[in-house]
Amino acid sequence: MDLNLLRREFTNQGISREQMNKNPFVQFEQWIQQASDADLTLPNAMSLATSNDNEVSIRTVLLKTFDEKGFVFFTNYNSKKSQQIEQNPKAGLLFPWLALERQVKISGTVEKISTLESIKYFSSRPKDSQLGAWASSQSSSISSRQALLMQFESMKTKFKQGEIPLPDFWGGYRVIPHRIEFWQGRENRLHDRFVYLKQGKNWIIERLAP
Repeated sequence: MDLNLLRREFTNQGISREQMNKNPFVQFEQWIQQASDADLTLPNAMSLATSNDNEVSIRTVLLKTFDEKGFVFFTNYNSKKSQQIEQNPKAGLLFPWLALERQVKISGTVEKISTLESIKYFSSRPKDSQLGAWASSQSSSISSRQALLMQFESMKTKFKQGEIPLPDFWGGYRVIPHRIEFWQGRENRLHDRFVYLKQGKNWIIERLAP
């Protein structure tokens, strides 16, 4: 397969400095709303990059909420991503809205959200998803899928009455950004790129060469 043949021209309308909101979170809200309005599959799906001294890892997770404090996702606190975050509390996020010829790239530090915030989200999940969090020792080796399903059934029996509590090994992280880049594909690979950089309490905007 010749990958050089997989080429296409970017044809969507570009973006100008005047069109960019001075607040990057407002700008992000506009873009993710447009991605949702375009019926993209999981517009809140984002690539999450973490690292430690030995390895860089990347995987897809779902953005569950955001505000001016940062971008929140949920996971098992014993997972590989969590272990890397504990060692190096920095991360990168990427929203690849390719159908719109857009990307948003975010860099920042990572912190756990409060237990109360995690409980609030966990309680909103479907019951089977709650049970799945209890059943999976994320990132650890397992003997078979059947063993995983047996553990799921065990959790279903254990919590068959009443509310399912938040596992003490599960919860949310917040990526607190210091850099947010908005990328719009343009013809001739002369893409429009605008980056918001945090300076004190303020954000400055710069145009980047493609």
